[in-house]
Amino acid sequence: MAESKTKAELLPEDVDTDDCLTSYTYIYSPDLLKDQVAFITGGGSGIGLRIAEIFMRHGCDTVIASRNLDKLNEAAKKLSAVSGRRCLPLCIDVRQPDSIMAAVDEILKEFGRVDILVNNAAGNFLCPATALSFNAFKTVLDIDTLGTFNTSKVVYEKWFKDHGGSIVNISATLGYRGQALQVHAGSAKAANDAMTKHLAVEWGPSGVRVNAVAPGPISGTEGYRRLGKH
Repeated sequence: MAESKTKAELLPEDVDTDDCLTSYTYIYSPDLLKDQVAFITGGGSGIGLRIAEIFMRHGCDTVIASRNLDKLNEAAKKLSAVSGRRCLPLCIDVRQPDSIMAAVDEILKEFGRVDILVNNAAGNFLCPATALSFNAFKTVLDIDTLGTFNTSKVVYEKWFKDHGGSIVNISATLGYRGQALQVHAGSAKAANDAMTKHLAVEWGPSGVRVNAVAPGPISGTEGYRRLGKH
């Protein structure tokens, strides 16, 4: 009689660093995303890197983007080595529309298409509202909220409007009931949740699906190392 596996044995491994998984069990078809192209902001580490890895293990080519090109280059090499798919690292600032436009032009030049946009770029830190500077609050909203809108709008106008596609906004659970030290990030993500609904209504007729995912704390990420124990 075969031994049944425990719940712990069925769960994927936990990785404490920005390295690729040593093994992967396919729940969905390995070719689920074959020859599609995903554009992932904040893709050089943490949640964004793992999204890129799983997409690539399912046949997807990816573009990972952030402001740190050295980190992106290192991540791209790891991702391509483990998956055999292409990974293009691009240095962008999601607060600057011109930067995003140049990146999307490069994506279309290299791949000829973009099927999925994952808005994952974000900034956060712990701070009580009384100590939060006006500029600090604005900076988080600029990255999290304006960055999500800027990137979505550019990708929509340059490709999705005529070809359809999928947008996934990475949200957070911390704003659902309120949380100490997180008024800036909670406000930004709440705005993104509303933006997701509005864009889904407006862009749905063009064949664009817009959804948000709020994963909560995830161990092994920079965010968890900074915030998870508090």
